[in-house]
Amino acid sequence: MAGLQSGAPTPQALTVHNQSRVLEIVFSDGAAFRLPFELLRIYSPSAEVQGHGPGQEVLQTGKRDVALVELDPVGNYAVQPRFSDGHDTGIYSWDYLYFLGAKQDSLWDEYHQRLKAAGVDRDAPMAGKAPSSCASH
Repeated sequence: MAGLQSGAPTPQALTVHNQSRVLEIVFSDGAAFRLPFELLRIYSPSAEVQGHGPGQEVLQTGKRDVALVELDPVGNYAVQPRFSDGHDTGIYSWDYLYFLGAKQDSLWDEYHQRLKAAGVDRDAPMAGKAPSSCASH
């Protein structure tokens, strides 16, 4: 998933919908996807999220309301988003964005299964993170 496979569909349009927290992508083969920012964040291709090998993935929580602050192009093959929680190290190739869109339903199912297996709530703060200075809401 790291690069652009020869002959693979390429984005014809990318639209950031901040209010609904969705990245809309239309590909050259006619496929169109609406990827929630939360999905993009919890499946970031970065080592911080994916680890450096199988079994090293870090379960992401507390990302339901994450916003997309910036979306920078990386050559002609990818984009690099910066999220409101400060995460900015994932580079999303066109192939990976297509994969996220095409497999969105099963990825959500997998995420919910991982949360359940870990006994963690989707909206729980990330484990190991210092509590926010405004913890009393």
